[in-house]
Amino acid sequence: MKRLGLLGCGAIGTTIARAIDSGIIEAELSHVYDSAPEASQRLAGSLRAPPAIAPNAHMLSSYNVDIIVEAASQDAVRDYALSVIQNRRDLVVMSAGALLDESVFEVLSEACSEFGRSIYVPSGAIAGIDALRSVAGEIESITLTTTKHPDSLRGAPGAVDLPDAGSAVIFEGNAHDAVAKFPRNVNVAALVSLGTVGAARTLVRIVADTAATTNSHTIEAHGAFGRILTKVDNVWDPANPKTSRLAALSAINLLQRLCSKTGTIRLGV
Repeated sequence: MKRLGLLGCGAIGTTIARAIDSGIIEAELSHVYDSAPEASQRLAGSLRAPPAIAPNAHMLSSYNVDIIVEAASQDAVRDYALSVIQNRRDLVVMSAGALLDESVFEVLSEACSEFGRSIYVPSGAIAGIDALRSVAGEIESITLTTTKHPDSLRGAPGAVDLPDAGSAVIFEGNAHDAVAKFPRNVNVAALVSLGTVGAARTLVRIVADTAATTNSHTIEAHGAFGRILTKVDNVWDPANPKTSRLAALSAINLLQRLCSKTGTIRLGV
């Protein structure tokens, strides 16, 4: 049975931890860490098989673990991902926006090659990324439109002039700028661009809508292959409206495949 370490004990990390604790993921959660000690303690204390709490993030991958799951922030990826790979652990990254920094991507890519490890990025809160990857070489234009309630966007550097009523486009630009201005809100922009034409060519539009009851992501791609149009209306995570429940479920599905103890038929992998 694989042993997992968890970096980040917020909404997504908690959902993943409970999936391990209940046996949905066939693995052992051996260690956790969160920059807020009370979050680590609260999560560990709520589980039937409480994990140990690491004293710091760098120590997390020094224990006898197979995979580290990052569910913290882009900064956590920048600060700790390299040490995870150097400690010869695989890494699951939820905060994919950090990988749009070319220097970060290059360093981690070289480290994976040097140490023979892998970084996995779940499909997150969107659908159809497998089809988009398949036609990446033929994409002529691709647009991601994200619609969220203003309350889900507050606090982001780019969240200015949020509407008090109705809806408004509060950002329109490329994926690189979108992730920089909304680091905790549009990691899906990084997923789309990394899997297709790159951050500079991926257009992102962010809409704040006071009537929104879901986090909505619409992707439209055109090219020689034809047209791909996908839309997902995501239920908010009860613990954090900035996060879509699908994001955690996609990580659970990935970990189920990585931790499976027996052979199986794997679709789309």
